[in-house]
Amino acid sequence: MSQNPRWYYDELKQVGVDYTDIEEVNVYDLHMQKLRNIETESKSIRELLKIKNSDFVLEIGTGTGELALNISDHCKRVVAIDISNTMINFARMKAENQNKNNIQFYNAGFLTYKNHGELFDVIITQLALHHLPDYWKMIALKRIYEMLKEDGKLYLRDVVFPSEILDYDSYFANIIADLKKSAGNKVAEETEIHIKDEFSTLDWIMEGLLKTAGFCIESIQYDGFMASYLCKK
Repeated sequence: MSQNPRWYYDELKQVGVDYTDIEEVNVYDLHMQKLRNIETESKSIRELLKIKNSDFVLEIGTGTGELALNISDHCKRVVAIDISNTMINFARMKAENQNKNNIQFYNAGFLTYKNHGELFDVIITQLALHHLPDYWKMIALKRIYEMLKEDGKLYLRDVVFPSEILDYDSYFANIIADLKKSAGNKVAEETEIHIKDEFSTLDWIMEGLLKTAGFCIESIQYDGFMASYLCKK
């Protein structure tokens, strides 16, 4: 990790759900395995990004490593990073158990990871950028831009709030009520924490940040409060 100035945002500090706690990480991993179809998700991302066997891929916010483990079968090498050292150790153990030897794991994030090797063909980040306030999102996106090869691709998926909402109190209340019914109380409670303590931004702000960082946005998909962006350097 790089040593940043003292005034830099501390992205390693705990915000939201405590994923330094191994019990929370175990619960998260089990929940994600039930909630996600990682094979389908990975296939969709690989096809969207046209990932090749020769590609060098970075995943920022790897969590317990499910996507990185899958992607590693379809590219040359993966670097997977996360601000939770507990998550990284958990993911590294999975990789060792599955005899995956083309993945490197680092305890780092958008602002602290320093790439000393070749530039990346592809960078993927899902449900992680919202941990940073908007100014620091911009710094993060500029750093991502610098780590990509020319014509390299960024896939960004995150919680992004629609700007046309007139009554956000009702909007968030309905989201939480729906989640309690469809996904259970824990997910609803974590969503409340997300809205209260984390830094998801608005759609027009996210699009502006990506463009100002230098990216060409090739496609956008908005699905409620989830957004996916395919961008090119």
